[in-house]
This record gives sequence, structure tokens and C-alpha cells, in this order.
Amino acid sequence: MDFVMKQALGGATKDMGKMLGGEDDKDPDAQKKEEERREALRQQEEERKAKHARMEAEREKVRQQIRDKSILDTVLKYLPGPLQDMFKK
Repeated sequence: MDFVMKQALGGATKDMGKMLGGEDDKDPDAQKKEEERREALRQQEEERKAKHARMEAEREKVRQQIRDKSILDTVLKYLPGPLQDMFKK
């Protein structure tokens, strides 16, 4: 039965003092901690964006290499045999 009563009251007993006009338990460093947390989140976001930009630049470089190779192969088909051999090396 004790368990049922505790569940029914829940956190109400903790808030009873506040409801009767008691003082709030405020952390004096709460604002400083919140600012530090926001700064950390901002830094993480910047790092994530920078990493994403680097990865995308690398991918674009590989894509361009693939495009260049396909174009070169197409042009080589129309060149005479000796010129093709020279470019393939």
C-alpha cells in the first residue's frame, strides 16, 4: 500500500514547499552552465558542417575524375592508333 501512495503523490511532496511559499532551489551557476552548453553545441555544429564540407569536396573531386576519364575515353576512340597508345600511357 505504501508503494501505491507514493505513486499517487508522485513528485507532489517535493513541490509542497514551493506551493506553500517556500524558496525555489535555484542553481546560481545555472545561467553560466547553460551558456557553456550552448557554446559547446555551437562548436559541435560548426565542426560537423566543416567535416561535411570536406567530405563533399572530396566526393566532388572523385566525381570530376570519373567525368574526365569518361570524356577522355570518348575522345580517344576517334584518334588514330598511335595517338591512342601515347595518351593511354
